[in-house]
Amino acid sequence: MAKGNRVQVILECTEHKDSGLPGTSRYITTKNKKNSPDRIELKKYNPIMKKMTLHKEIK
Repeated sequence: MAKGNRVQVILECTEHKDSGLPGTSRYITTKNKKNSPDRIELKKYNPIMKKMTLHKEIK
């Protein structure tokens, strides 16, 4: 049976690492690897920093 093109990816905050605050902000989402083969970047809410920040896909 063939697998689909959608895969689960983890998004991690880029600004949080540089801030020195404890903890991490991560989100799990899915993407279509056929339509977007590159790593995705989305603006998501970071509850620790209490603002919208850029989250990049990690592997």
